[in-house]
Amino acid sequence: MKNGNEDFMKEAIQLSFNKMMEGKGGPFGAIVVKDGEIIGRGYNQVTSKNDPTAHAEIIAIREACKKIGSFQLEGCELYTSCEPCPMCLGAIYWARPDIVFYGNTKKDAAQIGFDDDFIYQELSIPPLERKIPMVQMLHKDALKAFQAWNEKEDKIQY
Repeated sequence: MKNGNEDFMKEAIQLSFNKMMEGKGGPFGAIVVKDGEIIGRGYNQVTSKNDPTAHAEIIAIREACKKIGSFQLEGCELYTSCEPCPMCLGAIYWARPDIVFYGNTKKDAAQIGFDDDFIYQELSIPPLERKIPMVQMLHKDALKAFQAWNEKEDKIQY
């Protein structure tokens, strides 16, 4: 297994601390590195931007993808101050970096009030039985876009 660069992890941790102390959001920071260069930085901005998706990893991924002009982060490393939440984990898998290094665990985060375990549990519950019920509608109409995608010859796979 590849070893991480301690200086890059320290950068993510310091980013989490500094921006939290500035009142920008929770204590989370992340950076994306390619070929030894930081190409994306992110810190939690949920409360300062009133955006529940403004997590450190999401922002760092967006910045890195914009910088390299790709929706894929192959050849990149992600350093994050905490083990990613379910939303960030999904974004990481879609972005496909080579490896993720993290500082704090999800258990550490739960101990200070950031408990994502209920989201992991919700994923295995049938949609209608979740805390936020999910109801399917207009399936046949929705399928038309999927069918068109399937037949589209010039689509970009991801």
